[in-house]
Amino acid sequence: MLFHSSVRKELARSFGATLVVLVTIVMTMTLVRTLSQASRGSVNPQEIMMVMGYTMLGYLPLVLTLSLFTAIVGTLSRMYRDSEMVIWFSAGRGLSAFIKPLFQFAWPVLVVIAILALIIWPWANQQTRDLKDRYGRRGDLERVAPGQFQESASGRRVFFLEKDTPDNKSGRNIFISTVEHGKETVTSARSGRVDMVGDDQFLMLSNGQRLETSLADRTLRISEFEEHGSRVNSAALMPSDDRPAKSLSTLALVMQPTRPNLGELAWRLGLALAAVNFVVLAITVSNVNPRVGRSGNLVFALFAFVVYYNLLNLGQSWIANGRAGITGFMLALHGAVFLAAAFWLGKQHNNWSLRAMLRRRRAAA
Repeated sequence: MLFHSSVRKELARSFGATLVVLVTIVMTMTLVRTLSQASRGSVNPQEIMMVMGYTMLGYLPLVLTLSLFTAIVGTLSRMYRDSEMVIWFSAGRGLSAFIKPLFQFAWPVLVVIAILALIIWPWANQQTRDLKDRYGRRGDLERVAPGQFQESASGRRVFFLEKDTPDNKSGRNIFISTVEHGKETVTSARSGRVDMVGDDQFLMLSNGQRLETSLADRTLRISEFEEHGSRVNSAALMPSDDRPAKSLSTLALVMQPTRPNLGELAWRLGLALAAVNFVVLAITVSNVNPRVGRSGNLVFALFAFVVYYNLLNLGQSWIANGRAGITGFMLALHGAVFLAAAFWLGKQHNNWSLRAMLRRRRAAA
C-alpha cells in the first residue's frame, strides 16, 4: 500500500542517517576511553582496535534503540509539520494505523537488539575481560617501558629504566623498588640485562647501589655492587572463576539465579522490552503543532530515553541488592510504560478530552 511504503521508506532514510551519526559519536568516545586505558597500562596498545570493537558491540543495543526512537519521532513530527498527517487523517487513516507499518519496519531492528542484549553483550564483555586480564598478568619484565614507572603484577615492585636497546634485553639507568618479607629495598644501577638460566629469567644489574630498610625497626643498610642478579619470573595466566554477572551468558544467569545475576538478567531483558515500548511511545510524543516546530519533540524523546535507561540501571541495582524482585520490577516499569503509552495513543486517536467529556455530561443532564 502507498501509505505503508511511504512511511517505511522515510523511516529507513531517517534511521540510517541517525544510526551513522550515533555510531560515529559512540566510536569517538570509545576511542578516547580506550586510549586512556592504554595509557594507564590497563589495555595492550596493540589491541586497542579489538577492545574498541568489543566495547562497541556492547553499546549497539542502546545505539539501535535510540536511533529507532529518534527516527520515528523525527519522521512523524515532520509529517505533522508539513501537514501530511492531515491528508492521511482525511483519507480515513487514524493515528493507530501507524502501528502496523512502524512495527513492520522495526521488527528486524528489535530482533537484532534482543540478540545483541541477550547473546552478544556477555560475549563481548568476556572477550574484553580476557584481553585485559592477559595483558595485566604479563611478566614483570614485559611491563617495563623506557621513561615510565611500571608496577609489577603482584604490586610489590616498581621498575624504571631510562633507555633500552632494540632487543629489549638490556637498559641503562635502572631503578627498582621492592617491598618483600618486611623489607623495603631500593636498587639502582647504571645498566642491566636479562639472562635466561634454564626456564628462569634473571635480571643482571651492573655498577649499582642497594638500600635495604627494615619496616619493623627502620634500620637502613647500604651496599654497593659491581654485578647483582635477581630472578624475575613471568606471571602465569591462570583462568579466573570469579566472572562478573555481565560476562555470564543469559542461560548461565537463569541457571544461577543469584541477586546480581537476576539484576543483570532484568537489565538485558529490559533492553529488548524497552525497544518495543519506545516504538509505541514514539507515536504519542510525535504529535506537534505545525506552527511550533519539532525540536521540542526530539528533546523530549531524548529526555524520555535517558530517564528510561537510568530506571533500567536503578532496577538492576535494586534487584542485585534485594530491594526489589525481578518480576515485580519488570511489570512495574515496562508494563506501566506500555500501558501509559497505549492510553496516550488511544487518547490521541479518539481525541479524548476531559473538558469535552464534562461538556457532554452536562448536555445529557
